[in-house]
Amino acid sequence: MTQCPHAAAGAVPLSGPRFQAEPAQLYREIRREHGPVAPIVLPGDIPAWLVLGYRELHQVTGDPVLFSRDSQLWNQWDAIPEDWPLMPMISRNQPSILYTVGERHSRRAAMIGEALEAANPFELKKNTEEFADELIDAFCSAGSTDLIAEYAMLLPVRVLAKLYGFSDDKGPALVTAMNDMINGGPDALTGQKHIATSMYQLLAERRAEPGDDVATRMLANTGGFTDEDVARDLMVMMAAGHQPTADWIGNSLRLMLTDDRFAASLSGGRHSVGEAMNEVLWEDTPSQNIAGRWAARDAHLGGRHIKAGDLLVLSLAGANADPQVRTDGSTLTGGNNAFLSFSHGEHRCPFPAQEIAEVIARTAIEVILDRLPDVDLAVPAEQLTRRPSPWLRGLTDLPVSFTPTPALGDPR
Repeated sequence: MTQCPHAAAGAVPLSGPRFQAEPAQLYREIRREHGPVAPIVLPGDIPAWLVLGYRELHQVTGDPVLFSRDSQLWNQWDAIPEDWPLMPMISRNQPSILYTVGERHSRRAAMIGEALEAANPFELKKNTEEFADELIDAFCSAGSTDLIAEYAMLLPVRVLAKLYGFSDDKGPALVTAMNDMINGGPDALTGQKHIATSMYQLLAERRAEPGDDVATRMLANTGGFTDEDVARDLMVMMAAGHQPTADWIGNSLRLMLTDDRFAASLSGGRHSVGEAMNEVLWEDTPSQNIAGRWAARDAHLGGRHIKAGDLLVLSLAGANADPQVRTDGSTLTGGNNAFLSFSHGEHRCPFPAQEIAEVIARTAIEVILDRLPDVDLAVPAEQLTRRPSPWLRGLTDLPVSFTPTPALGDPR
C-alpha cells in the first residue's frame, strides 16, 4: 500500500503539454504504471490522488459521506498560498451548491433541479435556433470563420441567460463577461463582478416582476436559502453550463469534419449528429478532470491507502477509457450512455441541466449544418490545437470555409 501522496514515488504532475496533445495515451500510461488510483502533484507540489478507474470513480462519487465535497477537510490547507493558481477552483470557503453537503445539499439541489426541469424544451430549442441564426448571420456571407470564437463560445451563455430570465439586451455583455472570466486573463475579475452584479439585479427584478424563468422559480421555492445563495447558484450554473457545452459543440463539430464516418451528416443527415455527440462524451469529453472529493477518514481505494483529508481528483476522461469496462477498446457511439462525463452520484450534473446542455449543443450543430451545408475545415486536421488544460478539453479554434450565403432575411 502506498501510504500517502507525499511518499509516492513517481507522482504525476497534473500539468504539461501532454494533457493538451495526447491525454488518452497519457491516461493509459498513468494507469499502467500506477493502477486505477494514481498519485499526482498539483501546482506548487501539492499532493493529491487521480481516480482513473471506472469502478473506483463510481465508488467515490457514490459515497458522499466517506468521500465528501467539503473542502474544509483538506489536509493541505497549511501549504496552500493565497495566490495559488487553482484557488478559484478549490477554495476553502465555497458557499455555492458545489461544496454544500448532506441534507442541505439535497434541498439545494432539489430547488435547482425543479427550476430547470420546468423549462419548456420547445421554447429552449426555439431560442437556441434564433440565437444560432443570429450568430451565423454575422459571418455567413464571408465564406470563412472560426467556429469556436464566433459561434461555440458565444451561444450557450446567451441561451442560458434567456432561460434564467435575462432580457435579450443583457445577453451580449454577459457573453463577454463569462468568456473573460473563463479565460482567466486580465479582465477575469471584471467579468466575474459583472456576472455577480447582473445576477443580483436579475433577482431584484424578478421579485418585483415574476416571469416564466429559472430565477423566478428559484425565488418562489428557495427551500430556506437566501437571495445571496440563489445568486451564487445561478452563477455556478451559468459557468458550469456554458464552457463544457461550448466545448461539446466544438469537439463534436471537429469530429464530424475530420472523420469520414460522419460525412453523411454534412449533407443534411440528423442521426449522425447524436452519434458524434455521444462519441465525444466517451472519447473526447469536455470535462476531463474534476476537483474533487476529500476523504472524511482513512480508507482503501484501488489498492491505495487514502488518508483522512486527502484530495481525490476525478478523472472522468480516464474512467471513460478504463479497459476494465472497455474490454474490446471499441469506439462507443449510438445509445450507450454509461459514460461518466457528467459525473455520478448526488453531486453529478443535474439531469435537467444535462438535457438543457444536449438541446443547446445538438441544435447548435444542426443549425450550422442546415445553414452551411458544405462547411469544411480550412486547415489540415493535425493543425487543430487544444487549450493547455488538464481540466476542460476544448479547441483553441476551428477555422472553416464554406460557400458564402446571405443572412436570413437578406433580400438578396
